Amino acid sequence: MGEESSSTRSGGARIPEAARIDLHTHSTFSDGTSSVPELLREAREAGLDMIALTDHDTTAGWDDARAAARGSGVAVIPGIEVSAEHGSLSVHILALLVDPSPGTALAAELRRARESRTRRARAMVDRIGRDHPVGWDDVLEQLAAADTTVGRPHIADALVARGVVADRSAAFAGLLAPSSPYYVPYYAPAPDTAVRAIVEAGGVAIAAHPASGMREGAVPVDLLERMTQAGLAAIEVEHREHDAVERERLRAYAQEHGLLITGGSDYHGAGKPNRLGENLTSPAVLSALLDRATSETEVFHP
Repeated sequence: MGEESSSTRSGGARIPEAARIDLHTHSTFSDGTSSVPELLREAREAGLDMIALTDHDTTAGWDDARAAARGSGVAVIPGIEVSAEHGSLSVHILALLVDPSPGTALAAELRRARESRTRRARAMVDRIGRDHPVGWDDVLEQLAAADTTVGRPHIADALVARGVVADRSAAFAGLLAPSSPYYVPYYAPAPDTAVRAIVEAGGVAIAAHPASGMREGAVPVDLLERMTQAGLAAIEVEHREHDAVERERLRAYAQEHGLLITGGSDYHGAGKPNRLGENLTSPAVLSALLDRATSETEVFHP
């Protein structure tokens, strides 16, 4: 595949220059619809060489990823998509190669966020159930495993299964929207606190889709600067929810602040239209990210 990048992290393995790398994917351990083995098969079929598994607020899929990577032809970078909050704004941060030990500040934040997500989901279902035929058991039926991180997508899938809405998009545009009377907030750390915790856990922090106008709103520059000061390593510029103007603005910010530029599909299987490999990260950038990690967590190689 040509020359290889200089990173020797994870047992001396090098990254081929022609490697196709997607740093943002989800499995059934959060709100994806593909199990980890299915995700690896789909990645191989999409012509990918490496993916990051970045389920929401959990490392529960890492053991499956380590096992599924063997013989798959696809390497897996263990990661998390960490949820953060700034006022009413939801901010997501990709955390790669963190120490998964339960004693870290990051683990404590994730545990608190997951517990809050579950309480929030139950409260929203209770509210929705007063007006629509859906209950908590319907949501539980959408979970792939007991340790799946519960979120609004699972409520959406329950609503679809019960015929209340046509699909996830309709659920998020209506009943599950922040403006909906059924909406309930949940705990998440401040974005700069989350970045600091990721770095302290030996990982690298990447601002995920920070300019998306399709979500609650774009991350303001002053907040991005606080995240940068806290140790942000990169910005996910290449994402389907960023238009050309937003990508150029983010590239300029990254260059001015010495941040790396990544790309990812934000793949959720059948849960979203995003396709594996539609946005990629260069091997040189991944090599630089791996070199910044200080934990003992390693890439899962085929």
